[in-house]
Amino acid sequence: MSQLGPRWYVVRTHPQAEAKALFNLMRQELTAYLPRYIKRRRHARRTDYVPVPLFPRYLFVALDLAVSGWRQIRSTIGVADIVCNGAQPTPVPVGVIESIRAREDENGWVRLSLAHPFAKGAPVRILDGAFADQIGLFDAAADAQRVAVLLDLLGRQVRVLLPEGFVAHAA
Repeated sequence: MSQLGPRWYVVRTHPQAEAKALFNLMRQELTAYLPRYIKRRRHARRTDYVPVPLFPRYLFVALDLAVSGWRQIRSTIGVADIVCNGAQPTPVPVGVIESIRAREDENGWVRLSLAHPFAKGAPVRILDGAFADQIGLFDAAADAQRVAVLLDLLGRQVRVLLPEGFVAHAA
C-alpha cells in the first residue's frame, strides 16, 4: 500500500556542502530540511558556539514520487546522491522528521539531550569562565543550556549557574 502525498527522503551531500545543497534544492522549489544544532568549539584558549548539521553530509527533502520526479535531485549543486533502496528512494519513517522538529528551540536549532551525564553531588571541573579549573559539585540542570554547580567560596557553598558546556567530570 502506498502513502499518498509527499514523504521525506534522505539526500547525501558532498563534504561540508549541506547549506549549499539546501539552498539549491530550495531554488528548485523543493521542500528541504537541514536540522542543525549549536556546537561548542574550543580552539587556542577560545570558546565559541557554531551551528553545525545534526547529521553531517545529510539533509531531507519532501517529495511526492507519484507527482514529481526525483532524479533531478542527483544533479543539484552540493548533492552527492539520494538514498535509495534498489531503484527507488527510501522514505524516512513517518514521524522521524516531526520528532526532530519538535526538539527545535525558538531559533530553529535542535536541542540535544536534556539529560546530563552528572549525578547530583558528582564532582565536576569548570572548564571555562571566571571559575575555570575550580572543582565543584553538580547540583542540577537549571534549564536547557545551563547547569547549577555548588562551589566552595569564602568558606561557604555557593550555587553558580554555568553554561552546560563549561563543566566536565572531575578526574
